[in-house]
Amino acid sequence: MLSSGDRVIAGVSGGADSVCLLFVLRALQERIAFSFGVVHVNHGIRPEAGEDARFVGELCKRLEIPFYLVEKDVPRQAALWKCSEEEAGRRVRYEAFRQIGEEFGASRIAVAHNSNDRAETMLFHLFRGTGLKGLGSIRPYREEIIRPLLCLERKEIEEYLAERDISFCRDATNETDAYTRNRIRHHILPYVEEHIVSGCVPHIVQASHMLSETEDYLEEQTRTAMENCVSSDGRTISVAGLLSCHPVIQKRILYELVKELSPHRQDISQVHIQDLMTLFTKEGSRMICLPFGIRGRREYDRVILERDQEPLLTTGTDMPAGIGLQYEILEGSPEKYWEVPRNEYTKWFDCDKIKKCLILRTRRTGDYLTVTDREGKMIRQSLKDYMINQKIPAGDRDSIPVLADDSHVVWLLGYRISEYYKIAENTKRILQVQLIGARKEDGTEDKDGRAY
Repeated sequence: MLSSGDRVIAGVSGGADSVCLLFVLRALQERIAFSFGVVHVNHGIRPEAGEDARFVGELCKRLEIPFYLVEKDVPRQAALWKCSEEEAGRRVRYEAFRQIGEEFGASRIAVAHNSNDRAETMLFHLFRGTGLKGLGSIRPYREEIIRPLLCLERKEIEEYLAERDISFCRDATNETDAYTRNRIRHHILPYVEEHIVSGCVPHIVQASHMLSETEDYLEEQTRTAMENCVSSDGRTISVAGLLSCHPVIQKRILYELVKELSPHRQDISQVHIQDLMTLFTKEGSRMICLPFGIRGRREYDRVILERDQEPLLTTGTDMPAGIGLQYEILEGSPEKYWEVPRNEYTKWFDCDKIKKCLILRTRRTGDYLTVTDREGKMIRQSLKDYMINQKIPAGDRDSIPVLADDSHVVWLLGYRISEYYKIAENTKRILQVQLIGARKEDGTEDKDGRAY
C-alpha cells in the first residue's frame, strides 16, 4: 500500500476508525518515509458536525499534520442527484479526497474501512443481488485507494484507542437505523453472532477475500477467452468460439461487451445476458433488443453487437412546436426515492423493459398498449379500441401525444401508462419522463415551462 516517497491524503471524520487510521499512518512513518495530510468533509447534516471539524483540525495541529477542511451541503446534493444522503455523502467525500489529493500531490488516498464494514457491505450486496465482484465487497486497495485498517475488527480499533487514551468523536447517525447498513450493523450481525455462530465477521471477511481472488482469476480467464473469440473492435463474436468456453466465461464475455456499449456503463442485468445467449444456442438469423438501443443479431456463424446512436427518447415531427421530453434515469429500486409521481405530466417507467428508442408522437396504425383483464392478467389492447372504450372524441384522437416503444404505447399522455412498463419491487432503474411545454387548463405554462 505504501512506499518510500509516497504522498498520501487520509480521510478523517473524527470517529474511532478514522482517528485510528491517522495514528496508524503516523506510526508507519517511522518505518516508511512517506508524508500525509488529512481531509475532513463536513456534510452539513448534523448540528455537531462543526465540532467534529474543530476536533480533527486541532488534532492535526497538535501532531503537525497538514489539515484540509471541505464543507458541502450533502442533503442538497442528494436532492440534485436524486439519491440517498448516504450515497451523496460517499460521492462528495471521494470527490473531495481526489481534489485535495491533486493539490497535495498525493498518489494514495487512505480511508478507514474495517473488517466489519467489509462484512456489512458483502451482506448488503448479497441481499440486493450481485455477482462475484459485489460479494468480494471492499478491497484492501483499488487504484489509488488504500484501506490500512481493513484487517481489523471494530472492537480491535476501539481497544487500540482505549489503550493509548486517544479520544474521538461519536456520530449520532451511526446509532440510528436510518441507513440500510446501520440496520445490518445493529440487528443482523449481532443476531448471527449471538444465535448462529460466534466470530461471524472474520468468517464473512474470509469468504469475501476468497471471492475477490476468484473474481480476479475469472477476469484473467475472460480476457484470454475474448482474445480468441471476439473481434478487435469488440463488436463481433464467433459463435463456435464463445460456445467452446465454460458457461461462466460465456456470460462474462457478453456482460463485458454489452457494458462497453452502455452509454453510462450502467449495470446490465442477468436477464439481458440470458436473452443474448439465445442468439448463440438457437439456429437462424435473429435479433435481440436491449435497453439504450443496444442490439445483438445473429449472422450465420457470428453474433454482432451494435448500438443505435439515437437517444433514449426523441420527439416526432408530427408533434406541435414547443412540445418535448425531459428524462432522467434514477439508479436503484423505487424505495430509494420519494413516492411515484402522481401528476399528469411526470411518469416513472421500468427502464430495463424498454427495447428501443422511445418516441413522442401521435398515434399510428398498429399501436397497442398493455392493460389488465378482470383476472389481473396483462393483455394487449389496440390503442383504437382503448380510445373507443374511453369515449375519447374521434376528432381528438389524432392529436393526443403518444410515447411509444415501436408500436407498444408506453404512455398515452393525459390518460394512462402501459401495465408492462410500470415499476415494481424488482425494478433496478427508473426512467422518469416529463412532458415539456405542456399547458395547464387555463392555457398558461408554469414558470419552468412544465405543466403542473
